[in-house]
Amino acid sequence: GGLGDVLGGLPPAMAANGHRVMTVSPRYDQYKDAWDTGVPVEIEVGGRVETVRFFHCYKRGVDRVFVDHPSFLERVWGKTGSKIYGPSAGEDYKDNQFRFSLLCQAALEAPKVLNLNSNKYFSGPYGDEVVFIANDWHTALLPCYLKAIYKPKGIYENAKVVFCIHNIAYQGRFPISDLSVLNLPENLRGSLDFIDGYSKPVKGRKINWMKAGILESDRVVTVSPFYAQELVSGEDKGVELDNIIRKTSITGIVNGMDVQEWNPATDKYLDTKYDNTTVLDAKPLVKEALQAEVGLPVDRNIPVIGFIGRLEE
Repeated sequence: GGLGDVLGGLPPAMAANGHRVMTVSPRYDQYKDAWDTGVPVEIEVGGRVETVRFFHCYKRGVDRVFVDHPSFLERVWGKTGSKIYGPSAGEDYKDNQFRFSLLCQAALEAPKVLNLNSNKYFSGPYGDEVVFIANDWHTALLPCYLKAIYKPKGIYENAKVVFCIHNIAYQGRFPISDLSVLNLPENLRGSLDFIDGYSKPVKGRKINWMKAGILESDRVVTVSPFYAQELVSGEDKGVELDNIIRKTSITGIVNGMDVQEWNPATDKYLDTKYDNTTVLDAKPLVKEALQAEVGLPVDRNIPVIGFIGRLEE
């Protein structure tokens, strides 16, 4: 959804500003452009050692890295429209903490171990002078592992973490009994510990990934100045994390638009291309084509309104 759009457009914009940019996400599919780097890494999670591999492609100045592990690929393999986060709405897969802990730790390994040379301005591993941008609850433990595992060993000593909240409603709340799965020291318990009034997934004390991400990161940002205000305006808008965010402060940065992808002069999905000089002639034609395609009365004088967003209670 929105996060996918941001991750599609923001990294190329950062690369265009001269940064070396890598995105790290799960390998949910056999992405045809992404090839196996041949670099395996062993990660400890849930009391056992798991091997992950990294697949890679280079596009628009960005190293796109995909973490390969059966727990990601098996979820969606062979079934279209398969669910990534849970079997049905509002329900988590039982191994979600295991899966996203794996993602967080793999993302911390990638800059150190991947010897990438696609970019003519940069070569070799990224090293440990990096800024991590962790998006939403799934990556919220990254700053925790950074603090608990890497910094004590003198790795990533100058690295910083920005935690970005795209949707406060999804926080990664799990039973406190699962704490041992996460391989985190006892001194981080306070950042994860959370009590709410709901009986899901269990009553009483819980783990809250997003709370930990907010508290352990160097900066907290969100997708617009107005949303930043909204999140600290009260318990309902901040979905019970408003007091935590007030403690750390938050910066709202407006989500931008990928002007390459959404350029009507080159958009392959438009029957009639246009720019600012031809927009008034072309827009009615595009509207008529859309009306015909979806079975509406074809009439260029009727307004057509589109809504992109989630419909939920």
